Amino acid sequence: MTKYIQFGIALIAAWSLCIPAWGQGTAHASPAIAAASSYGAAVAITGGTNGTDEPILTIKKRVDEVNVLFIATDRHGKFVRNLNQSDFSILDDHKPVQAIVNFRRETDLPIQMGLLVDVSASVRSRFDFEKEAATGFLQHVLRPGYDKAFVVGFNKNSQLTQDFTDNVQLLSAGVHELNDGGGTALYDAIYKACKEKLHERTDRPVRKAIIVLSDGEDNQSEVTRSQAIEMAQRSEVLIYAISTDDSGLILRGDKVLEDLASATGGRAFFPFKMKDITHSFAAIEDELRSQYAVAYKPSDFDADGRYRSIEIIALKKDLQVRARRGYYAPRQ
Repeated sequence: MTKYIQFGIALIAAWSLCIPAWGQGTAHASPAIAAASSYGAAVAITGGTNGTDEPILTIKKRVDEVNVLFIATDRHGKFVRNLNQSDFSILDDHKPVQAIVNFRRETDLPIQMGLLVDVSASVRSRFDFEKEAATGFLQHVLRPGYDKAFVVGFNKNSQLTQDFTDNVQLLSAGVHELNDGGGTALYDAIYKACKEKLHERTDRPVRKAIIVLSDGEDNQSEVTRSQAIEMAQRSEVLIYAISTDDSGLILRGDKVLEDLASATGGRAFFPFKMKDITHSFAAIEDELRSQYAVAYKPSDFDADGRYRSIEIIALKKDLQVRARRGYYAPRQ
């Protein structure tokens, strides 16, 4: 008769933000950015008699933490960068949080970013100018050895013209390789970019963002808008949208772009004049360097995989907060 004791320790970590290869990846849920992470410790005791194993006893302890990146602006829309933890109230799943673990101003996190360019026939009028503006944006934002970006053109299909790199020349070549024409599968493009390029966790905090240039009119996607938003939330990706519509009218696609951006803590821009496209890119650059980060423990947390809302409320008058609407709890 032989008895033995095994001790196993399992650690599951989730801090925001990542990079698998295009065509790989599976789904999970900050910054604005919210990430839920579970740290579990388990002790398993097993024994056997005459080759028959006894039942395994497992003891687990879990600590859950959510990380969110968010923006604070005044009533004129200008960033407010000198606020403290005491200036905000945070609700998770409509309840006050159990504890604030960390609060800080984040101006220098590494960026992992996807540039998704609508190349369908509907964007033809401003297509060349938008490519030039996008290239200029990448030149200003990306810091070699620190930030990375990839380029995707989409109509009814998505085409990766440049994978993750910090080389702006390669990214510029990827942008200029894009050719316009065809239908529009916007939701598919966002879903695929999040799942296959930005979904995996990193071992250090990063900002993950997608910049979408599109008129917001989708007529080819297999996934729904809500599914695209969910994948972005699970991947902790901010969506920034720059409208390619130059009609001067408020169209259906405008609401789509607004919804995609606000659900993830990003922002939608509607430039009417050509030069306003460049201003939109400059505003996104400024915003990516003007965020706050908070880590907290939610109250009554269950690792059940369900969606939990996030509300960050500024206690000072005339301040507005923009953050993602929520996150998906990990499933144990």
